[in-house]
Amino acid sequence: MITRNLNCATALGVMMALCVSKPGFAQIPKNMLKVGVLSDMSGPFSQQAGPGSVVAAEMGAEKFRAEAGDLKVEIVSADHQNKVDVGSSIVRSWIDRDGVTAIVDMPNSGVALAVANLANEKNRVTLASTAASSDMTGKDCKSTTVQWDWDTWALGNAIARAVTAAGGKRWYFISFDYALGRALERDTTEALASVGGQVLGGVKHPLGTMDFSSYILQAQSSGADAIALGDTGTDAVNAIKQMAEFGVFNGKTKLAALFLLLTDVQALGTELAQGTLLAEPFYWDLNDKTRDFATRFAARMNGQMPTTDHAGVYSSTLAYLRAAKAANTIVGDKVVAEMRKNTIDDDLFGPTNVRIDGRAVHNMYVFQVKSPSESKNKYDLYKLVSTIPPEQAFRPLNAGGCPLVK
Repeated sequence: MITRNLNCATALGVMMALCVSKPGFAQIPKNMLKVGVLSDMSGPFSQQAGPGSVVAAEMGAEKFRAEAGDLKVEIVSADHQNKVDVGSSIVRSWIDRDGVTAIVDMPNSGVALAVANLANEKNRVTLASTAASSDMTGKDCKSTTVQWDWDTWALGNAIARAVTAAGGKRWYFISFDYALGRALERDTTEALASVGGQVLGGVKHPLGTMDFSSYILQAQSSGADAIALGDTGTDAVNAIKQMAEFGVFNGKTKLAALFLLLTDVQALGTELAQGTLLAEPFYWDLNDKTRDFATRFAARMNGQMPTTDHAGVYSSTLAYLRAAKAANTIVGDKVVAEMRKNTIDDDLFGPTNVRIDGRAVHNMYVFQVKSPSESKNKYDLYKLVSTIPPEQAFRPLNAGGCPLVK
């Protein structure tokens, strides 16, 4: 477990306020807000999130410093190893023993769903900034959970429309065999039905698969003109590289990459990834504010530009800290209720509203990966295709089955 204790003695100076404790925050024990970054530090999602998520959380805490008053903030972090029992054990210890008041990141939907249940029992906040299963704001929604970046419904909706418009009408899925893959396939299938697409079949693979040959052969034999990847990270990169070796991209078959991030495209390279359509709510080179954040992030990450996951950790951490201060409490449902009160003027995602189901809604974007001749450097990877406004980007509030929605 990695612990980063932010206090007045640290050389980095990331304590949020004076160390002198004053009255005024009696409902926040010891005037301390403690955020736990629960991530994949060395596995298939470690480049998307991992150590970069810890840096992003620290940056959010530093931003809060100017307005913290007497409040202090501590950032701690740990590796959930993509195991539900490991993640749950860490969080239980964090809350019961260490006084952690909110959990952020969680790039594994199975882990995130379990943590959200546990945190809800303790009435502490889950900031599911990286977990993508739409069940988190659907049937498994909690009054203590906020899902920040995106979800499987938003991803499936955007890519289904973009790929079918480009001619990919008959789909075959290659998906993770756990919560994320099932949700991606389910939500994308729903979106396809609304735009005249057809699902011919699909196959599931375990997390950490290295050999995709049998899955690719099944997809090719199906007669599909679009192969959809219901996975992400190292698995998606391996699958796409092997699809190229099998000659899948012959001009007739479309790639429906449902969940690619900047680091995945970097790993593929523009020669292989060029022309791929993908959906994200953040890109480092989108505007002046995203570029400013990216420059500061890269200075701490050996030049690496932030992914959407990193941006979501930063923004959701900052929004949580502000809401906890305003509500003067660490009680989870009260802090989330405070987050819902007003539109959040977020530097990275634009105007953002947190709904009663916990879904943070903002713009989504469809990007296309640039060709080698268009890309000026290894981080210059996307060109904007379209902007999807919040009311179209995310599942309608009454359609997810969240019991909090009346």
